[in-house]
Amino acid sequence: MAYLQCRFFSEVLGITTSMSVILPEPGFSQTGRAETAQTVLYPVLYLLHGMSDDDSTWVRHTSIERYASSMGLIVVMPQAGLSFYTDMAEGPRYWTFISEELPQVCRSFFPISNRREDTFAAGLSMGGYGAFKLAMRKPDQFCAAASLSGALNVARNFFEEGAGEAQAVALFRRIFGPDGPKGTHNDLLALLEELEHREEPMPHLYQCCGTEDFLHPDNLLFRDACLTAGLPLTYEESPGSHDWAYWDAKIQDVLTWLPLKNKG
Repeated sequence: MAYLQCRFFSEVLGITTSMSVILPEPGFSQTGRAETAQTVLYPVLYLLHGMSDDDSTWVRHTSIERYASSMGLIVVMPQAGLSFYTDMAEGPRYWTFISEELPQVCRSFFPISNRREDTFAAGLSMGGYGAFKLAMRKPDQFCAAASLSGALNVARNFFEEGAGEAQAVALFRRIFGPDGPKGTHNDLLALLEELEHREEPMPHLYQCCGTEDFLHPDNLLFRDACLTAGLPLTYEESPGSHDWAYWDAKIQDVLTWLPLKNKG
């Protein structure tokens, strides 16, 4: 595998931003011996970070490179700041960046398949919300998505007065605007209701959360709503907190769950 730290200019954000990328090396065997060269387009996993993180955090705190080494999978880890992967009311357009510009940029840089069945998203906490939003708003582009300890009910826990500290409430007003995300395309529970009435293929979802995690109640709420909506969902819970020990273990389960055609 090759590990790249890529800095590039985003037309959507209007700034230079970054992504960390893990790439298979098709020209070499495990011993480094050159093999027959051929053009290969790889499936891609967009792996999203949480609120306090950046594009380097998955590599620094887990063994994602080692876990993905035999899977023939490109892993793209973009920088998204404190945006909740949203076109912010008072800030950059991170939703447009992550859902439109980033895939185009990545396909121009790397040998990435553009087929729906080869395109996946996953993330932790804020990134779990972002991954599900990608799959649920772009079901024609994403085959599957995984949420690890996801912040899946932003309309309640992170916006309403009394749901958190004043500083956190102010942050989410800057992200989602004065009226908040409830009932909009930034509300995952509202998106579930929309998906019930769409005729296009439904994305497969994987959801996990530790039972000691402060987001566990909201994960149960989303699980029940998802099952009611009839969306394909794999749900798992086990003892665990909102920490890297849990996420390092569960990202291995996510990689195993991904519907890759040729797993290593």
